[in-house]
Amino acid sequence: MIAPRQILHIDDDPQFTTLVAEMLKSRGYLVTSLHDPSIAIQQLPRFRERVVLLDIDMPRTNGLELLQEIKAFDGGIQVVMLTGLVTMTTVLQSLRLGAEACFFKPIEDIEPLAEAIADCFRKIDRWWLTLNELLRRKGAPLRSAEGEAGSDQTGSG
Repeated sequence: MIAPRQILHIDDDPQFTTLVAEMLKSRGYLVTSLHDPSIAIQQLPRFRERVVLLDIDMPRTNGLELLQEIKAFDGGIQVVMLTGLVTMTTVLQSLRLGAEACFFKPIEDIEPLAEAIADCFRKIDRWWLTLNELLRRKGAPLRSAEGEAGSDQTGSG
């Protein structure tokens, strides 16, 4: 059985996270929402999600700073920015700090976001394939995309 593609959505607006979760659920994704960005980096180790949707303008926490912290914690986590701050600076800073893409609120068409998320999972799958090839060549047990030993399946979505 292929595990669902899990996404962590960090945004202080519960209505927006609910809307995005519903739109992405219809495409086979499982979205976990975190509405208190000030605890996000402390909570990150307990989440298994490898893709994060992240707001920029939140109370007590700047999403760009949180992006840097996420990448410092685990550079392999793919981050997609969702923001109401529609400026060239926002986009450029997001990309320079390691975001895979940046989309503006409100989301009028989910398709570009869904494509960017699919690209993130394809990138993760490519890394797992490379790591499994390395392990195979060294004779070590293969790992799944979820980090479990003994499986050579990375799943698809």
